[in-house]
Amino acid sequence: MRSLKVLIPTLLVGAIAMVFLAADHIDAPAVSGTSTDIADYYAFQSEENNSNLVFVATSQGLTSPMSTVDAAFDENVLFEFNIDNTGDNIEDLVIQVIPRDGKMYAFGPYTPSSTGLMSTIDESQETISVDITEYGENAVVASTSQGYKLFAGPRDDPFFFDLGQYTEIIAGNATSFNDPGTDALAGTNVMAVVIEVPKSDLGNAGVLNTWVETKSKQ
Repeated sequence: MRSLKVLIPTLLVGAIAMVFLAADHIDAPAVSGTSTDIADYYAFQSEENNSNLVFVATSQGLTSPMSTVDAAFDENVLFEFNIDNTGDNIEDLVIQVIPRDGKMYAFGPYTPSSTGLMSTIDESQETISVDITEYGENAVVASTSQGYKLFAGPRDDPFFFDLGQYTEIIAGNATSFNDPGTDALAGTNVMAVVIEVPKSDLGNAGVLNTWVETKSKQ
């Protein structure tokens, strides 16, 4: 699970988008190498429309280009973006995204029937769907007149981490990172889900606590 706090800036012309992220690449033994392994989570204001927020979850980190050819989303794994707009660290809204027959379907944001580890999908809350982009193909992005956008497919890993220099710092052989550093994730891919949502559908709070989970079908 990845957790973030997103500050919602007042809507002003030229307002600076605020970007938050959390990262983790196969360092949790229980999910390492599985389709449920979350690599990164990003939440930020849309560059094209400052009335929207963008939520991004990537999974199956450190996938080589050769392996990406056969990489796929698991139809038994749900991506759930959780949104707390009351400050109690309990999800008030969820956006659920799941693959089915070569397409990715998004439901919500809506108030879930239950909170915590167990989730169900309310099929009546479907908001948008998109064809999953194949490796090497141009990105397929679906959009609606309500302002929603959705993408799903393999992408070059956008996260930068100088693992070699980090190891040197931990060992006491260096005191800081290099500029520029060496990206240990260069040349590796992830499976990405990107959904853009109108802020007006997330409540009127000035601060949102958000986190993402992957949940396996029971």
